[in-house]
Amino acid sequence: MKVGKLDSYELQKIIDNNRGIKREDVRIRGGIGEDCSVIEFGDFECVVSTDPITGAEKGLGKLAVHINCNDIASAGVEPLGILVTIMAPESSTLIDIKNVMEEISEECKKLNLEILGGHTEVTSAVNRMIVSCTVLGKGRKNSSVSTADAKPGDDIIITKKLGMEGTFIAVSHKEDELINILTEEEIKEARGYIESISVVDEGRICGRAGVNSMHDITEGGVLGALWEVSKASNCGFKICYDFMPISEVTRKVCKKFNIDPLRFISSGSMLVTCKDGNKLVDLLKKNNIESVIIGNITEDKNIIIKDGKEEEVDPPDSDELFKIMK
Repeated sequence: MKVGKLDSYELQKIIDNNRGIKREDVRIRGGIGEDCSVIEFGDFECVVSTDPITGAEKGLGKLAVHINCNDIASAGVEPLGILVTIMAPESSTLIDIKNVMEEISEECKKLNLEILGGHTEVTSAVNRMIVSCTVLGKGRKNSSVSTADAKPGDDIIITKKLGMEGTFIAVSHKEDELINILTEEEIKEARGYIESISVVDEGRICGRAGVNSMHDITEGGVLGALWEVSKASNCGFKICYDFMPISEVTRKVCKKFNIDPLRFISSGSMLVTCKDGNKLVDLLKKNNIESVIIGNITEDKNIIIKDGKEEEVDPPDSDELFKIMK
């Protein structure tokens, strides 16, 4: 099998046929494109999501916290607690595990997040450290935003820059191959992307603004995220390549490793759909968050305009990151 996420069609079959029972107090269920489940608790609801970090070693704890909190943020609520599982290879030391936990704790302090529990073990089942987290968020009843509510006519907005997570990982692991491609300032910029990896602020702002749909852009890049939104919402999209917010540093990294920046892991960017994109872009700007409209939600078909031509977008495959991490 290919490294990375399972094929979306095959994964859908597995999910649909293995859900246990359906409870009435579960308002939103996880699925393709729907990273969070929402459980009703009287006047409030609990938002839950889980994800591992498998494609990075440096910044492991920081990434593990933020990619999971970003899922909760995409529901428009604030994360409040996290459960942490660490699976360490036999080559690990106690210091290695301690450093990862200290990094996790430091990021949780920044996000006002409590570590609720978890599990840690050394095992021969892995050849590098794996961190998997589950995050819980809390919101008022019926306040959570669903990935599946994008509507034809919605503007599609992207926050910050695409490919930041992938670029940070590439520079962290392949600096020797990039030293002649990037300047010292560009390497410093790429390393700094990890400080912009959270989308909790824009998630909170967009949730209060009443957007129709949100999805954080992770494995599979912006095209993978768009595919998942369209699949969950039973609609399509039409976007323009020239509108994509990609830094020059990311472009250079992608060119070096023959990577498609639109399929490059992009934690730190949020995909949002709403009726008045310009109004939302202005609101985000007032809160010092850059964003741009890249297209619209349509009735059907997934289209990207590139070099003046319309192309259909294929379903997501393995993230381009794995070209680097082989």
